[in-house]
Amino acid sequence: MSEQNPVRLQSPLGRVRGLGSARGGTHHWWIQRVTSIALLPLTIWFILSIALHTGSSHAQVVAWIGHPLNAVLLISFILISFQHAGAGMQVVLEDYVRGEMPRMLSILAVKALCWLLALLAALSVLRIAL
Repeated sequence: MSEQNPVRLQSPLGRVRGLGSARGGTHHWWIQRVTSIALLPLTIWFILSIALHTGSSHAQVVAWIGHPLNAVLLISFILISFQHAGAGMQVVLEDYVRGEMPRMLSILAVKALCWLLALLAALSVLRIAL
């Protein structure tokens, strides 16, 4: 092939939309970046909050979780953390699990586990807050 006419694996529309030859796009990459940025202030808030409540009684911690702002931030932290972890694990599984069926089943299992744990944690916070 000459340098003037390189092989293109994308259609012109795919190049405009940012889609690769597999039509996968950059969705996972963006999700990882957005959740990382969202987790940065939430993680700092969470660590500082835990540090400030070291030595607090159970009742004080329950009251802290029951405060509406803390409950919303805690639920946000939980949901975004599990979304970030699930997307990261999916990339690892796509890269390292051999065979289409084992890869698909492992990704589905990780996604289901992340959803289940996120819902259980969020419901726990809601139960305390409400």
